[in-house]
Amino acid sequence: MATQMGGDSDRGEIFDLLSNHRRRYAIHYCKREGEPVTLGDLAEHVAAWELDKEVEEITSAERKRVYTSLQQTHLPTLERAEMIEFDNRTIELTDEASELDVYLDVVPADSIPWGLYYLGLAIVGSVVMAGLWLEVVPTGAVSELGWATLVFALFAISAVVHVVQSRRMRLGEMERQP
Repeated sequence: MATQMGGDSDRGEIFDLLSNHRRRYAIHYCKREGEPVTLGDLAEHVAAWELDKEVEEITSAERKRVYTSLQQTHLPTLERAEMIEFDNRTIELTDEASELDVYLDVVPADSIPWGLYYLGLAIVGSVVMAGLWLEVVPTGAVSELGWATLVFALFAISAVVHVVQSRRMRLGEMERQP
């Protein structure tokens, strides 16, 4: 894979690369650790996440199954894509792996995607502004400038919360896998 990730074919390759949970887990674990990791440690954590167990509860058979899959399939795939350097013992992320955050919008199960949230906020803002223009929204207690400031403040606060949450939800930033 080329190191420049801009075209449709590159995006397709990246989405294909990230479509497998073991590869996402591997990238997440390596980012979280922030230094080269051993294949054994990676296999333990991936197996624990897959089976929703603590690392200490993983059996040797469970660990070996994931170890073999990572070693023979997933890590060579990530290495060919220039996302990791892998020498059969240690795994280290490359600079290209940092660009993957753009392709992953981790959305917790109990929330809505930010794009949909902003669309709703824009609709509410448009209704308020249209109401002001048509003089249906009362301006006695709150002036037109007050309403505009309120709508702007909602967008500004939402943007700050979005940035903070996005940074916290990046691959490698969360304690558990995405």
